[in-house]
Amino acid sequence: MTEHPRPRRLVLASQSPARLGLLRQAGLAPEVVVSGVDEDAVTADSPAELARVLAEAKAAAVADRPEAAGALVVGCDSVLELDGRALGKPADAEDATARWKSMRGRSGVLQTGHCVIDTAAGGRRVSATASTTVRFGEPTDAEIAAYVASGEPLFVAGAFTLDGRSAPFIDGIDGDPGNVIGLSLPLLRRLLAELDVRITDLWT
Repeated sequence: MTEHPRPRRLVLASQSPARLGLLRQAGLAPEVVVSGVDEDAVTADSPAELARVLAEAKAAAVADRPEAAGALVVGCDSVLELDGRALGKPADAEDATARWKSMRGRSGVLQTGHCVIDTAAGGRRVSATASTTVRFGEPTDAEIAAYVASGEPLFVAGAFTLDGRSAPFIDGIDGDPGNVIGLSLPLLRRLLAELDVRITDLWT
């Protein structure tokens, strides 16, 4: 009986349950190591660039740790681009409420930066940002208040999720839905290929 080689270790430099869930659904089994990067200390010239730089910072912080030796490290970060500004997680319930009142009936672009570092290949690194347009519906003030009271928007970029309680308030998207949830699997596949890694070889 032929033994299949064990897949490469994959480390997700993020504590996002949504990103972990996407990778598991795609047949991968990542370990989770939280980066501890101070996101507020990172700046960039545009929301798309900010998402990429944050993803690189998270991946690099984890790749430097002994427990990541020999692994492929994936870092991601998402921001919502609205009126040219990058909106991350809201500061508090009041901020989340104001955010939703400004977003309803409009469109924004969810930017998710991705960075992959191969610690077994001298730290080779590739990165890119995926962009998906999100068309927000028009929830009432009462619906916004109920959503904010649920606590969900306080922990996610842009104060909304595509796969949670705010799904009824999103009329549609243009682009990769996974990117809005937290990670673009098509982009991850392309980045891995640049490092000469086939995503199918990481299946468990």
